[in-house]
Parts: sequence; C-alpha cells; structure tokens
Amino acid sequence: MDFDVIVVGSGMTGGWAAKELTEQGFKVLVLERGRRLEHAADYTDHLQPWELENRGKVPEDECAEHYAVQSTLYAFDSATKHYWVKDSEHPYSTPEDRPFMWYRGYHLGGRSIMWGRQSYRLSDIDFEANKRDGHGADWPIRYADLAPWYDRVERFIGVAGTREGMPQLPDGQFQRPLEVTAIEKDFQSKIARQFPGRRLFPARVAHLTEPTEEQLELGRGACQSRSVCARGCSFGAYFSSLSGTLPAAERTGNLTIVTDAIVERVIYDPTTRRAKSVQVIDANTKEKRTYEARVVFMCASAIATTQILLNSGSEAFPNGLANRSDQVGRNLMDHFGGLYAGFSTNHMDRYYHGRRPSGGYIPRYRNVTESGEGFVRGFGFQTMTMRSNWTNGVRQPGVGAELKEGLRQPGPWRVIMSGFGEMLPYSNNRVTLHASRRDQWGMPIVHIDCVHGENERKIKECMEKDALEMLGAAGYGGQTVPFGTSAPGDKIHEMGTARMGREPMTSVLNAHNHAHDIDNLYITDGASMASSGCQNPSLTYMALTARAAHHAGDRLRAGTL
Repeated sequence: MDFDVIVVGSGMTGGWAAKELTEQGFKVLVLERGRRLEHAADYTDHLQPWELENRGKVPEDECAEHYAVQSTLYAFDSATKHYWVKDSEHPYSTPEDRPFMWYRGYHLGGRSIMWGRQSYRLSDIDFEANKRDGHGADWPIRYADLAPWYDRVERFIGVAGTREGMPQLPDGQFQRPLEVTAIEKDFQSKIARQFPGRRLFPARVAHLTEPTEEQLELGRGACQSRSVCARGCSFGAYFSSLSGTLPAAERTGNLTIVTDAIVERVIYDPTTRRAKSVQVIDANTKEKRTYEARVVFMCASAIATTQILLNSGSEAFPNGLANRSDQVGRNLMDHFGGLYAGFSTNHMDRYYHGRRPSGGYIPRYRNVTESGEGFVRGFGFQTMTMRSNWTNGVRQPGVGAELKEGLRQPGPWRVIMSGFGEMLPYSNNRVTLHASRRDQWGMPIVHIDCVHGENERKIKECMEKDALEMLGAAGYGGQTVPFGTSAPGDKIHEMGTARMGREPMTSVLNAHNHAHDIDNLYITDGASMASSGCQNPSLTYMALTARAAHHAGDRLRAGTL
C-alpha cells in the first residue's frame, strides 16, 4: 500500500500527527513498537480494591528482577504493571554514579494512557528565555505562533480549568473546572493575602467536565471522579490517543496502524537527499521489513526518537540522521523537584464528594513577580488536598472497639505540594548509543548521561524554602517528604534531544519542526523542545505536532514535498 506519511509512535504526538494528516486527506501509516492495546477492554479501572492481585502490590523479587526502574514510579502497581515495560527486556545504560529514570510504556497509545493530564501553555517568558539569559538555542517561534494551535488542541482534548489572566501562564479554551475543596479555598486565600504575586487555582487538566458533541461522538464521557486514572479510563473522560486522536483518524478511512513494529532506522537517499523509507523489526518474529512514504514524522518520544536517529547513520550522516549540527542526543532535560506536606485541623466539619483526579496549581513566580535567589528560570507547584482516612490506623496504637470507631472518622486535612523546576539545556547531558551492548532485536541500547547542575541545585533549595514557608504561614506546619528518586527522569518529562532553533549549525529543527538537513523529516515529540519551562509539556508537544502536520500538509498539496 502507498502512504503519504509514516508516523513513528502512537502516543501523545503520534496520535495528533495521525489525526491532523488523515483529516487533510493523506494516507497515513502509524508504526508502534509495542503491542495493540484496546481502549476500555484492556483497562483495569473497573476492578475493586479487593479484586486487585496482592491488593495492588507487586512482589519485591519480581520488581527487582523485571521492573527495577518502573517500580519506583507512583503509578506502578499490580493493576498497572502491564502498561510499563520490563526493564529486564528493554535495557539501557547510564554511568554508575549518574542514574537516569526512563519510564516507558510500549503499546498502542504509549504514555498517553498513563500521563498525569496536567495541561499548561508555555508563555513568551518561556519562549524568550534562552535568548534572554544565554542558555541554549533561541526558540525559532514565540507564543503567538503557537497560540491558535493550543486553542485547537484544547478544544479537542477537553481541558478543565479557570481563566486567571497571568502572563506567565496564558489562559486557554477551558471546560468547567473540577471543584476545589474547603481547605484549598483556605490555602488559596492565605497565599493571596500573605504572598502577593503567588496564586493558587484549580489545576488545568485534560478531563472532560462538559463533553462537546464531537467528544461524545468519539465515545468520550464526563469524568466520574474515581481517581483510578493510572489504570486507564473506560469512560474516555481523560484524553489519550486511544480515546481521542486515533479514533478520529480511523474514521477518515485514511489510517493504517501496524503494532509490534520496532523502528530500527530511517533510510536516507543521498540522491534525492530525503528520507526514503522506514525499516522495522517485527517484535515477535524479528523479521525486517521496510515501508516507504513521502514524509516521515518522528513521534516516538524524545529518547526513543534520538535512538532511531543515531542508529540511522549513513555516509551522508555519519553521526546520525539529520545530525550535521551534532545536536541530536544533546541538551537532554527533565523537570525536577521535591514533595512537601502539611496538615490542618481547620474545616473539620467539611468533606468532599468523590475522588477528584486533580488538585491545584501555583504557577511560577520566581524571576517573574519575585527575583530568583541566584538562579535563572523558576518553578511551579502542583498541589493536592485530602482528608486522612482509615489508613491512619496503620501506625496508630490501640485495640478493640475504640480503635475501630476512630477509624470510621476522617482525620485532619493533608495539603501536599509537589515542585516542578525548570532544567537548563546542557550540551553534555546527552543520549548516545552504547558502543557494544545490543538489545534482543540487535539494536544498540541507549546510553544516558544526565546530571543536574548548579542552577538546578539553587532552584531546588528555593523551592523547598518557599513551599515550607507557604505551608507554615497558612498554619499547616510543613515538612519535606522523602519520595521518588530525585534522579533526572523522575518527572517523566524528558525532552530536548533534537531541538528547534534558528541556526542549522546549532539546532536540528526549524520553526515548523522540520529538519534543517532533510526536507521530508519532521520531529514533533519532546525531542524538539529548545527549553523546558517548568510547566508540564504534553500540551505543547501536541500543539507543535498539530502545527507541523498542517505545515507538511500544505507542502504536500503544493507539491513541494
């Protein structure tokens, strides 16, 4: 079969590339290295707590043998482990003293099934940062270039949120926000009163609260406030490529999906100076086959896309495809931060209905309304509040009827703040191919060498100080909570390894995510980011992809591709 476009990857960006290109009338092939996953049928969100294997726990020896990295994740348990790769089967390497946490899901839909759904726009403060402070390559676009594509993505995926009028966090196309709790209102008012320039408001999340006609036609319904999102959502209430973009692409009749197809390389034709085809390895039989198309979109996720590019070297590109700049694999970034908690006995007569799958957000204020304390860029906080439940009894002394009666009553309010700091693009934080180790399909494994720098250390110190200060000023106490690994990769926002830029010798992609070196190659996943901001990046990935897909579509129709 002849294809106009090959899309590598079926997750957050691959789904958007498929949707936008098929709706323009182009024949699209999506290649997914993992197995086919069926929306709803393969989810575990219907299971009750007592139906979970080992009550949700995964045996320690199984974690140690197969899930050494994946099992450190908050969303990993017996109900979700089938979404996460076995590290034993998909190895990568790091320097012994510099770990990197690479969390992966190899199946149709990718990590769009497991993402945290926080959806924030970058602003001109972010797009201008590299040029302003001299770290990294200047973005070749500004907020105005991406704003209409943010609009398009938000309307389709459905984002619950509020309009706040803050220049560092542009407003968007929002559905009704998820209701806040009494203690959030309390915290919100105390922050506003005591810390001018800092603001807490409902998180902006890709959960439907008022489904549109198109969303209903795709089989998506409103959020049921069950907060079992990590298992998949049979209601389609939160956005994923399985519930949204891939079904939209399939209804055009222009989509072909091939799963269990591990992309080994993109083959370059030196005569035409274009990407000619994509070579894949069958995950089950290990047989190789090749697909041809007029255009290739790389949407495999930042590190996976980089692996393919580096493995696609040729005489024309000895250091990897589209890598004359030597920037492919460099400038790896991820967000970072700590977890902070406080308790309150205010509003003990109040409770909440359901288990809301989101909390609040405090956007960046350092180097915006307040100066940075010896650092550039900044950080934000995601917040969550809840009342303690019967699990308090795990560490509570007592026996008999008095203990059991106490466990029937909710405990104090708990307020949690999770910091997300911006990591600078450092050229030595990079992804390369291991010199000798290969995976079970014969491909060189990825080697990741990434560390936090002095700027990140200063941000982390300020983040902790500010969080504890806000919790204390609100009367909640405050403590730092040991959680996660604190190693790069821990926030699952890896990006930057094939960055956009204005100059071909210092960047891989131009203003339309189109490779400087290869006329028909687009890269629109996290690899394309020139800086990270401190906001969750998936909304920006999707907007960049939609924009690039229309740029490619215009060129295909004009006959220039």
